Amino acid sequence: MRTPGKVVIVSQHYPPDPSTTAAITSKIAEHLAAEGPVLVLSGSSGFAPAAPANSQQPTVINIKNRRPAKAALIRRAMAEIFFAARIFLTLLLKLQRGDVAVTVTAPFMLPYAVAAAAKLKRARSVLIMHDLYPDVLVMAGLLKPPSIATKAISAANGLMFRALDVVVIIGRDTERLLLRHRGITRDKIRFIPNWATLAPAVRPIGPNNPYRRLDGPRFVVGLSGNLGFTHDPIIVFEAARLLRDDPDIHFLLSGWGIGFERLKDLQAEANLQNVTLVDRVEDEYLEEFLAAANVWLIPYRKNVAGVSVPSRFYNLLAVGRPVIIVSEPDAEAALTVVEHGLGWVVRPGRSDELARTIRLAASSKDISQAERASVIAGQFSFTRAMASYSELVQKLLRERL
Repeated sequence: MRTPGKVVIVSQHYPPDPSTTAAITSKIAEHLAAEGPVLVLSGSSGFAPAAPANSQQPTVINIKNRRPAKAALIRRAMAEIFFAARIFLTLLLKLQRGDVAVTVTAPFMLPYAVAAAAKLKRARSVLIMHDLYPDVLVMAGLLKPPSIATKAISAANGLMFRALDVVVIIGRDTERLLLRHRGITRDKIRFIPNWATLAPAVRPIGPNNPYRRLDGPRFVVGLSGNLGFTHDPIIVFEAARLLRDDPDIHFLLSGWGIGFERLKDLQAEANLQNVTLVDRVEDEYLEEFLAAANVWLIPYRKNVAGVSVPSRFYNLLAVGRPVIIVSEPDAEAALTVVEHGLGWVVRPGRSDELARTIRLAASSKDISQAERASVIAGQFSFTRAMASYSELVQKLLRERL
């Protein structure tokens, strides 16, 4: 039985939004609602949430929200500011003393609104750190380190971190960067990694898999998921170009976002015969799609360590596939790969090194990698993550008394 008091979860992305953030947020909300009252403030417009069937389901309130295209940076920034302002006003009405407000880092103005409202209402506040700003914007080349905007965001972070009660990190590499910011202390940081949504078990490459031709190459390199500002699609395409004369290696690339649009443009121009592009795969077909490749790629830009953690990583392990991570060696996914022998790590920007690593993976005789991957995926379980969130919320609610 949970201590009295409610949890208010705030997220721009919530089902039926198909994003990873929406899926993660809804799972946390549904689990906590089974233990006590949960209110969700959602920015997923265009649908009317049904009233909860019972008291063990979260109550969802839609907040007006516009979503311009990601490329329209100015309009998108203004829309996110207005959304954060609406959230702030709603929280002033809905939060009560001792409640726990939980939010995420997208859009980047949202955590400031939640932390401020919680402070004013004498509620507790938790930030789940999916992306670290302004670091992610600097890494993507959208901001310069010495710019006024960068300094302003860092200054605002200092105020926000002082107001927050807990910052949940999903990668160990984030702690080092967080501690550089004013207002954050080690005792505020909790490490709760994300989880695999697929059951851990080695999936064999079946002859009837629709994403893999029977007469096709024996070794398939896969790419799947949202390719945003933190990802580097060019290194993948250049590696495919370098391997275009190898008949045994083929690239199966799927996803969405600006990075995937870039891949489409590159393929339209080059028409590489060793590349197949597949539009976003729906969740009901995801397991079959992930089982189609022999190895999976996660390509990051430089300086990604601590800034962003790939949630898709755990599902790649769950189906029993080794992974090639393009990132610095101290990034969370790279650390996990090296610690458990689950694949390879390639330096960002080195397409030649990536091509050599893919050749090495294609010739590898280490059949134990698949079993190790699925076993490690079991350590990143939904049950373990939810137990950690329940313990954290219960502790914060107790402190109100």
